[in-house]
Amino acid sequence: MPFIIILRFVFSLLSLCILGVAAYLLWNWYHGDLVRQSDGDLVRVRTDWFLWLGGALLCLSFLGRTILAPFLAKKDTDPTAPIRSAGVTVPGATGSQLYVERLGAPDAPVIILTHGWAMDSTIWFYAKRDLARRFQVICWDLPGMGKSRPATASAIGLSEFAQDLRSVIELAGDRKVVLVGHSIGGMTIQTLARDEPEYFNRRVAGTVLVNTTYTNPLKTMILSGLAQAIRWPVLEPIMRLGILLQPLVWLSAWQSYLSGSAHVANRIGFGKYVTHSQLNHTTLLSTRNSPGNINRGNLAMFRWDATNAMAKITTPVLVLAGSIDIVTKPEAGQRIALDHAGTIYTAIAGVNHMGFLELAPVYNRAIEDFADSVQPVKF
Repeated sequence: MPFIIILRFVFSLLSLCILGVAAYLLWNWYHGDLVRQSDGDLVRVRTDWFLWLGGALLCLSFLGRTILAPFLAKKDTDPTAPIRSAGVTVPGATGSQLYVERLGAPDAPVIILTHGWAMDSTIWFYAKRDLARRFQVICWDLPGMGKSRPATASAIGLSEFAQDLRSVIELAGDRKVVLVGHSIGGMTIQTLARDEPEYFNRRVAGTVLVNTTYTNPLKTMILSGLAQAIRWPVLEPIMRLGILLQPLVWLSAWQSYLSGSAHVANRIGFGKYVTHSQLNHTTLLSTRNSPGNINRGNLAMFRWDATNAMAKITTPVLVLAGSIDIVTKPEAGQRIALDHAGTIYTAIAGVNHMGFLELAPVYNRAIEDFADSVQPVKF
């Protein structure tokens, strides 16, 4: 999600500025001014409002999340959480160590879930719970995210992810699978279709692409012209610097999380239905995942293209888009649908890039109905 990452960087800087002002005010209060009285004695005079304002800004810097939360999202009726089932680590085709979970009946039709960037497989909290009632659900962490480890830093890229996805598909044995991918997860699926269409058609019964794009995401986000203009002089240098300075960037990310500024940045990726737990879950994952790996993945996305990849596919495709998605605009999904005659395109009203959390019942029902149509559950 390059757009959200850019926003998080901006809000992180703002959060650090607030912390810096707090430190400046508290230091000035402590230092005070030396004033010579009429009797010649030097007396240290402190300005009390420096203390109160500095203290308030310091509290905001580390406790702001609890203050801002009620204003950013709705109360929960069905809270999500970054929890895991019992999983295993398996070797990927690229030498990566892939964390994989299986849920549902072992003999049920298989759905494989691939998450978006800066997230991990816990983000499928609702999908795992709902789909596992009738399907075998396999979910995995992309290398460099969650519990999956890339073979090397250079193995963080779309072609490598596609090869590792192939390894996950093989866990289903000789059965065909339904692939579901959100954002970079959908890009990973399209990469496999682009690079190995014969294998894809043989092993995949159907594909669900959720709020994703077909090319460099800077080209299909809001303000795409500006994003592309600042890519080389601003975005790429900042991301490369973030890789080099990862420990400091990580500390800054956690401070931004505690202050709530990271939540403000991630809130822009949601629509009107987002709840407190959904916003916090997303923000927590994008904070605790390695900033260096996140930046490497962003740079890889800038160099990626799978235009017309789905034209090579003979199996059915469902494209789900958010009607107000500003990270991958609905037009990106429409373009994918034009490339594949068997594509069903559906725009979900009122949701943004994280719509599969906001309106999980709508998304999960669409995925379930599609999976039933290509791989009916046998009773």
